[in-house]
Amino acid sequence: MPELPEVETTLRGILPHIEKQTILKAVVREHRFRWPIPSNMSEILLGKMILTAERRAKYLLLKTPEGTIIIHLGMSGHLRILTHDQAPQKHDHIDLVFHEKILRFTDPRRFGAFLWVEGNPYHHLLLKNLGVEPLTRGFNGRYLWQRAQGRIVPIKSFLMDNKIVTGIGNIYAAEALFKAGIHPSTPVNALSVERLERLVKSSKQILSLAIKRGGTTLKDFIERWQTWLFF
Repeated sequence: MPELPEVETTLRGILPHIEKQTILKAVVREHRFRWPIPSNMSEILLGKMILTAERRAKYLLLKTPEGTIIIHLGMSGHLRILTHDQAPQKHDHIDLVFHEKILRFTDPRRFGAFLWVEGNPYHHLLLKNLGVEPLTRGFNGRYLWQRAQGRIVPIKSFLMDNKIVTGIGNIYAAEALFKAGIHPSTPVNALSVERLERLVKSSKQILSLAIKRGGTTLKDFIERWQTWLFF
């Protein structure tokens, strides 16, 4: 499953090609996703300009003046920037066609999401209860200590709880705990602010390095991204 570093890598890769670009055509070849795509999605997106794109946890938000496209890559999904002559393959389910390029959403298992939301996207059910972003100043030892009061769950489970902190999956949690010298099964309420601060520091270092390298949870993520991102 693509984790936060892979999603951030995807965002940084597609943003220069879609920002301030108008959707000339939206092609939806498959509507059967975890949340079904409306039959009129192509009409909804036609003519919309992508003002910018952001990441919230593992979700990508493509913002337009009228609303936001929320994308989740699911278990095996990915986004590619292609030229117009790249014919769709079996699992290429959605194309956003711009003047020079195409943003193509591929998802073999269809566990991902492609949603249209009007109004504030952060109020959407999928986003409104998410915790702090792990690369921000709000993610710190004092914050974790405060949230840990009265909790006896293992620190690894706590760190992977998206209502506490978003986007730290199994691999990154394990690496961060190892680097911080904390056993994964340690009860979270047994950890001091100082030890939690070390964990925060190691988490940020692990995630930042993974983003720099293009992600580590998908073995060939970098190679595939470099192959599929056409400039």
